[in-house]
Amino acid sequence: MKCVLDNGTVLAQEVETARSFFKRLKGLMFRRSLDKNTALLLSPCVQIHTCFMRFAIDVLFLAEDGSVLYVKENMKPWRVSPIVCHAVQTLEFAGGTLKGRVKVGQRVDFK
Repeated sequence: MKCVLDNGTVLAQEVETARSFFKRLKGLMFRRSLDKNTALLLSPCVQIHTCFMRFAIDVLFLAEDGSVLYVKENMKPWRVSPIVCHAVQTLEFAGGTLKGRVKVGQRVDFK
């Protein structure tokens, strides 16, 4: 499954999913990196942490309809995001992937 913005920009060619409690808890912890063409979808999710991570990530918090509620680029290890009200999913990318291309209000689709 790929992740595409409403303007047609492909953000990730592959989307891994983490829907169980333990998969969401583990997330990207202990990995050495995340491929630039891959994203991790955490669902449900209103807040994330980067404890035990080895690299920075870019993060999108999404509403039920796929609209972007909050964007955090280059979130370094050992940080905690704010709680994003109304978020139902979070997309995590390797740091530097988004490069200012995503704005709050845009919509993300999975194809």
